Amino acid sequence: MYKNLTITSLLGALGIILGAFGAHALKGKLSVEALQSFETAVRYQMYHVLVLLIVNIYQGFSPKTKQVLTTLFGVGILFFSGSIYAIHLLKIPSKSIWFITPLGGVLFIIGWIVMLVKFAKTEAKK
Repeated sequence: MYKNLTITSLLGALGIILGAFGAHALKGKLSVEALQSFETAVRYQMYHVLVLLIVNIYQGFSPKTKQVLTTLFGVGILFFSGSIYAIHLLKIPSKSIWFITPLGGVLFIIGWIVMLVKFAKTEAKK
């Protein structure tokens, strides 16, 4: 569990760093549309960092469920946000990695559905 919390903390710190970098260093260097895309990547990263924090301190999830959710959301951040960062910071053509961003979004959705099922099963037992 502590490994997951360490990774979550690192992802949170990186989200803040990248958000500040985008707001200050990239303003004027990226188009308005590109800057909005970058901000979306930061926002989704931070949303899912908060979810990862909750998942990994929530006592109602088994260690296996915590690991599954951490993997889904962590890889989702890497694919969704990471691909957007790569497009704008590394100038990787979006045509070459177009499929990675939506795949990250699908992983986010699957993670939320896994949580929904786990919570629904817990409620049904009460």
